[in-house]
Amino acid sequence: MSPGRVVARRSAAILAALVMAGACPPGAAAHQINLSNARLELGPDRIVKLEVALKGSDADRVAGTKVFDERKGLVDAALLAASSGPIAAYVASHAVVRSADGTPCRAGPVEVDPDQDGVIARFAWSCRQVAGDLVYRSTVLIDIDSSAKQVVLIGAGPDASQALLDASQTDLKLTAPPPALPDVIRRYVEAGIEHIFLGYDHVAFLIAIVLWARTLWPVIKIVTAFTLAHSITLSLAALQIVVIPSSIVEPAIAASIVYVAVENFFSRNVDRRWRDTFVFGLIHGFGFASALQEFGLPRGAVVPALGAFNLGVEIGQVAIVSIVVPVLAGLDRLLAAAHGVAPSRTAALVYTLSGMIAILGFYWILERTILA
Repeated sequence: MSPGRVVARRSAAILAALVMAGACPPGAAAHQINLSNARLELGPDRIVKLEVALKGSDADRVAGTKVFDERKGLVDAALLAASSGPIAAYVASHAVVRSADGTPCRAGPVEVDPDQDGVIARFAWSCRQVAGDLVYRSTVLIDIDSSAKQVVLIGAGPDASQALLDASQTDLKLTAPPPALPDVIRRYVEAGIEHIFLGYDHVAFLIAIVLWARTLWPVIKIVTAFTLAHSITLSLAALQIVVIPSSIVEPAIAASIVYVAVENFFSRNVDRRWRDTFVFGLIHGFGFASALQEFGLPRGAVVPALGAFNLGVEIGQVAIVSIVVPVLAGLDRLLAAAHGVAPSRTAALVYTLSGMIAILGFYWILERTILA
């Protein structure tokens, strides 16, 4: 054992002794220690290594096992190997790491080993997918006895800081190292793509705006204008420079869908539609911003995260348009073949789809105003 670990364990033992002196009244059952120890080590990759140690008698009490030999005063290694599952499950569910806003990290497999009269559970929490500070929460033993306590060592070596958790204080805030820049970019690109594909109103708007398009150039102008516009308002809103309540933004987005859908009945001029798209893109940008604010922006990486989210939204838009336009072209060919004419965009197809989208838009307006 390294000198640093010896010092750390001795300091933990001293603190534990002081705690037990005040926590255990005379006459308490000798095998009920009601004290656990934990060590947390935060890595630069936002992996939190966690060790939780508790007496064998306490482990049996909470997990329903029989690994502690009271006659010898030791944990039986063979019995522990055969019944470590319940102990591992208990520790993993009562000693957890999550973000400050409650988003859970992902727990790895738990290894349970004997440690003379106690057991040690070792596992890691992967927090790459969550942003900001982290919180360690422990209700080990506390869930069955409000007088139980846990001594926590944070860090490696003799300089590890110490904390004490009990029924009145089960959470411990950890200052986590920021995620690596590639992880930030990947995470927010994925969030942008996900938001577009799950944002049915944005999808309906994109479909309605390209229904008359039969060549590539108008589509490029439409998507580019939409991207530039929503990037402006998304950035302004995400940085809290311009803030518009969602009670205004969401009905306005629905109204934009109705407008472009109804416009399809009166105009087939797709070349000029990028202007409408730019104006409405400014409104949709505020909608994207509300989703991004719920997702959160990492401190120290606001600009890369914002750019990555925008990129994800753009990738999602291009993917949707890349699906819709060829499908429309395929329908043109099928309808033309059925009628024995040259392929063209039929008004019946555009009017039908536009009517359905307009009805959806009207429903969303009602849902976000009168029915809200």
